[in-house]
Amino acid sequence: MRVIPPGKIGIAFIIPGVLALIFSILNDSSILAFIGLGLTFWGALFFFIKPERHVHESLLDLTAISIYTTVDRIIKDLKIERNGYYIPPYPKDVYIPEHLKSLKEAIVLISTDFEGTPPIEEIAQRRFLLESLKGICISPPGLGILDRIEKEIGKDLASVKLSDLGELLQHVIIENLQLAKDIEIKAGKNQVYISIADPAYRSLYTLEDLKSVRLLGCPLASAIACAIAKSTGKTVTIEKVDTSLKNRTFIVKVLYYIREV
Repeated sequence: MRVIPPGKIGIAFIIPGVLALIFSILNDSSILAFIGLGLTFWGALFFFIKPERHVHESLLDLTAISIYTTVDRIIKDLKIERNGYYIPPYPKDVYIPEHLKSLKEAIVLISTDFEGTPPIEEIAQRRFLLESLKGICISPPGLGILDRIEKEIGKDLASVKLSDLGELLQHVIIENLQLAKDIEIKAGKNQVYISIADPAYRSLYTLEDLKSVRLLGCPLASAIACAIAKSTGKTVTIEKVDTSLKNRTFIVKVLYYIREV
């Protein structure tokens, strides 16, 4: 459906409004004067409206496919396919030296075995291939969504308790960003279970060739993993991803595991 620009709507109101004012003066009509003022006011108001630009969901999937395809090729060639470990960044309000500023960025470690987080020197240097262990470090697919979530709530998620995180995510993701129809969140001691109804990136899960989608989660599931890691200050993995179709609603169920290491 084609959207009419507010400027054209404004002109459509202003022209008859000005004409009504002119005829009100010529005919000494107060009724025409009120009509003209009203139309002119609403026409001018439309010139101040800046519409938001919306992108079709299918285009979101297309832009994300290349990221996951690249990750698939990397983990296949390096033979390190196992789990994606979301490592929490340092809180934004904590002072760290300039050469360690990158420690405030969320990263995902893809490694065969998890023996603890990589040395901070390697993370600070933004290393891709790690020397200390067999693995790679990449930016989370949902990093941009995570940043937008924090802007929407106006705070660093590192200062939000896990018990309060679910309600915040539900409000922002469903109402503000409209990236899902509904979200159900259940948090335990070391696990967080999330059910997402009609996520914006749902078609990514239907592509069987993309193994990294279930390894890292779609951009929305990835952003939630980053949020959990920041909130708990602990490493988070996506242990299981299930999809189903219920009453024409696509459901994605994700099980996150919070590691004590």
